[in-house]
Amino acid sequence: MAHRQDQQRRASIHDVASRAGVSAATVSKVMAGVATVKPENAQRVFDAIEQLGYRVDPLASDMRRAKRRIIGAIMPEFESEFFGQMVTQLESLAEQRGYTLVAASSRESEARETEILARMHDWRVAGVVLAPVRNEHGPAAAFMKANGMTGVLIDRVLSDDAFDTVSADSAAASAEVARELIGKGHRHILAVGLGEQAATVRTRLDGFRTTALNLAPDVRIDVVLAESHVEPLRAQLRDYFAEGERPTAVYSLFLKGTLVALSEFRRRGWHCPNDISLVGFDDAEWMQVTWPAIAAVVQPVRQIAGHAMEALFARIEGEEGPPTARLEPCRVFMRESVGSPGNGPHSAKPQ
Repeated sequence: MAHRQDQQRRASIHDVASRAGVSAATVSKVMAGVATVKPENAQRVFDAIEQLGYRVDPLASDMRRAKRRIIGAIMPEFESEFFGQMVTQLESLAEQRGYTLVAASSRESEARETEILARMHDWRVAGVVLAPVRNEHGPAAAFMKANGMTGVLIDRVLSDDAFDTVSADSAAASAEVARELIGKGHRHILAVGLGEQAATVRTRLDGFRTTALNLAPDVRIDVVLAESHVEPLRAQLRDYFAEGERPTAVYSLFLKGTLVALSEFRRRGWHCPNDISLVGFDDAEWMQVTWPAIAAVVQPVRQIAGHAMEALFARIEGEEGPPTARLEPCRVFMRESVGSPGNGPHSAKPQ
């Protein structure tokens, strides 16, 4: 096994120097284009580079430092506007401090998440911004703790005993959604989400349910959670409606669920808000330009990124003290997809 690893090891500047019969300093001079190196020595270096497949390590000059001026960022995915905007903000803030951001997607896999972290640890990154797949108790956070990595956890987290956390105040936002729907007379509401996003879904659902029940004890709240991925949710939602269930409003606890719900409404010929109301957690451009525009909870991306980087750089610079847990307020936009139940021309259609 060790022999195989040696074979796969990346060629170093010392390997090139040994093959060319010169010093590592001479190789560095050749690579930098210094003209004082003897032509025959320079040629031997070029030959050795070609034979070994040597590639210059752009971080080689940092090798003696304990940490490099690199910040790692790991997001569950890059497809949603929320995480795409988050990486954009984090990159800008890192560069303002003279750091480079290296971002990767865990693709909603805790195993991949941990693998990426291990790689970043090998690179000796100065710190990591981690948006975990599930919550702060997953294997990635455990890896960071075990290896003494500097980091901050964002989004699908509540609080942690080792790392600062920054996330949206999902419970308060969901409570506001509940007040809006109950206030408009809705008493049968369906919540949809993904079970794999445990911390996020639980917080949003609990905040919604608690407030709705306090305001209207007779409200019926159904919940459809797919274990993972969108297609199982689509099938479960289709089965739910096929059984004759007819809530007057749907609250989607994540962005893709909003699109799945809207697609199912249109497949059935239901119109928002005349037949059914729809609110989604997270906003997207298509939700604003479609008709009717879809009501949404808008997460404070800029604020989350800003406070996360403030906390991270404070730790990098040696600040001590217990970890902080910060919640950033969301905004709720009740757009045209929400109305009072049964007030439209389609509400009397037989199902």
